[in-house]
Amino acid sequence: MTVREFRSIALSLPQVSEAAHMGHPDFRVGGRIFATLGYPRSGWGMVKLTPEQRELFVRAQPVAFAPVKGAWGRAGATNVRLQAAKKAAVHEALVIAWRNRAPKRLKDGRERLITP
Repeated sequence: MTVREFRSIALSLPQVSEAAHMGHPDFRVGGRIFATLGYPRSGWGMVKLTPEQRELFVRAQPVAFAPVKGAWGRAGATNVRLQAAKKAAVHEALVIAWRNRAPKRLKDGRERLITP
C-alpha cells in the first residue's frame, strides 16, 4: 500500500474532501475526519475505527495495524503502516471508518460505496 493508493481509496468514497489537520493531510465526510496520512510519521496513515473494529484489524494484520497512542487510540483510532498493509485490508478499514463518520443520509444507501 502506498500513500497514493491510500489517498485514492479515501477520495473514491462518496462526498469525501481532503483537507489538513495539525500539518497532516486528512480525509473528511460531512466535515468529520475519518482518516489521515503522515501520522505518526511519513509512510503511515490513520483510520477512525471503534475499539472493537480496531481489534479485528490488529488481530488479522498486527504488522500493519496498531492502536494510536493516547485518547484517540482509546476511542479506536488506528495507525496503518502503509508498506506492510494489504490494499484490500486498507480499503476495508477506510470504508468502515467512512461509515463510522458519515452523515446518516449517506449511510442509508443513498450513496453506493466503490468496492475494490
